[in-house]
Amino acid sequence: MSDVFVSLRQRMPSLSKAERRIAEVVLERPSIVVESSITRLADLADTSPSSVARFCRAVGFDGYKDFRMAIAAADSREQAARELFRVDDAEIDASDSALDVVTKVAYQEARAIEETARSVDLDALDAVVDAIRGATRLDVFGAGSSGLTAQDLQLKLHRVGVPTFCWSDAHLALTSFALTGPGGVAIAVTHTGQTLEANQVLAVARERGATTVAITNYPDSPIADVADHLLVTSARESRYRTGAMSSRLAQMAIVDFVVVRLLQREMDRAGDLLRRTYEAVQGHRLDGGR
Repeated sequence: MSDVFVSLRQRMPSLSKAERRIAEVVLERPSIVVESSITRLADLADTSPSSVARFCRAVGFDGYKDFRMAIAAADSREQAARELFRVDDAEIDASDSALDVVTKVAYQEARAIEETARSVDLDALDAVVDAIRGATRLDVFGAGSSGLTAQDLQLKLHRVGVPTFCWSDAHLALTSFALTGPGGVAIAVTHTGQTLEANQVLAVARERGATTVAITNYPDSPIADVADHLLVTSARESRYRTGAMSSRLAQMAIVDFVVVRLLQREMDRAGDLLRRTYEAVQGHRLDGGR
């Protein structure tokens, strides 16, 4: 189950300005919630206690007390994870040593995968795998760094006998997604869920009757309106790591969840295909595949 920090980051784009200020204070200084009253949090977020109470309900809690307990539990887990990696502050500073940078990046990436695994919708995952198993056609789209995730999914599905078209050019994607129909599967990868082209290709595929899937970090973003199934990542941005960097491993984790679940259900056939594709390239190794 997703913890409160993951939920707040994912909900951020859909929050009002006042709610966003509260969420930013909570994410930056969770100890304020644990140690202080609702009035203190309201002061720091430049809003009123009643606004904080409404915010707590808006993000799924009965009130400030319930929200405070969830923050305390999540903060405790966060502190334990930092102790494991021996980092006091996960943010990278200009004065950090090479060891500090490596340790903090490793911490952030490990947390992205862990939180994505904890929060992924397992029913949606199985529904996507079932759709892929019965697909008559499969198209994947991703722009920019999300295109790397789309390529990874295409490569892995192709190796287990699922012919998949992968696109990063919007015009080519639109013409291809327009050829889908009932029995087809259309997948778009977009960290923000706001990418115009990703929304367009899924809308086209949905109009044709295909099953549409979005891999995104924000379940309340516009992409949710054109996706039948959402596979949600949990990636954090920081000063030196933009969304394009922090989203990559979380997206790749989703790809591996899908592919391994698919392999599990097609073990004998997929195992034979993987063996054949592995053997096909052994002659191109310097050691001859020994």
